[in-house]
Amino acid sequence: MTNLRISLIQGATIWHDPAGNREYYGDLIAPLHDTTDLVILPETFTSGFSNDAIGNAETVDGPSVAWMREQAAKIGAAVTGSVQIREGEGVYNRLIFATPDGGLQMYDKRHLFRYAREHERYAAGRERLTVEWKGWRICPLVCYDLRFPVYSRNRFDVEREGGLDYDLLIYIANWPSARDHAWKTLLRARAMENLCFVAGLNRVGEDGNGIHYSGDSAVIDYLGHPISECQDMEVVSTTTLLGAELAAYRERFPAMLDGDRFTIA
Repeated sequence: MTNLRISLIQGATIWHDPAGNREYYGDLIAPLHDTTDLVILPETFTSGFSNDAIGNAETVDGPSVAWMREQAAKIGAAVTGSVQIREGEGVYNRLIFATPDGGLQMYDKRHLFRYAREHERYAAGRERLTVEWKGWRICPLVCYDLRFPVYSRNRFDVEREGGLDYDLLIYIANWPSARDHAWKTLLRARAMENLCFVAGLNRVGEDGNGIHYSGDSAVIDYLGHPISECQDMEVVSTTTLLGAELAAYRERFPAMLDGDRFTIA
């Protein structure tokens, strides 16, 4: 495996202002031209986490997805983050993975946050996504998905013959500071149990509902150790993931060979 450079964009998303957020995050992304392979934006980065934003949901052909494609082409790296997308009768909290060549892959958040009544307004996704990028297999998930380890389980010899499903697990989030201990703990657990790198990207600031977010974005290695950690501030953090070290660890400690076989309904 080659190395992979990933950039966490821990920003203070502007409440219900898609155009303003595209400009804001675009300014943070611009200096990364030719210095990274993957840029990670927060969950619902065009609006903040809001049930009321559903009225302004775009289609896949709308300005925010087009903007992500443009950013990927400009900086020569993949760009991922989620926006509210209307499809048919439903609106999804949809993660977009855009690549510089114009490619587009999508994942709809499966676990909707009942505590904030997200499940009453949004439609749930059904299929997990694995993206192949720069020689890495990447599984991108969204916020509340972090609390459900079965869904993120890294299986052996299922999606990839003789290997694990993925090498990097990503969680993009609007995770309030009131539950920051769960965020930090579960990111480490997901890395250790799945023998993979984990990147958790959260927002900072206060949203329109008065909820505070402390960031705490981090890149965690396969042992559960943080490679990089962000504090409660706007920051762009780039980390290089060492593919050879991950492969060597899996060779030394092949716990995946003892994993349970299962399917998800």
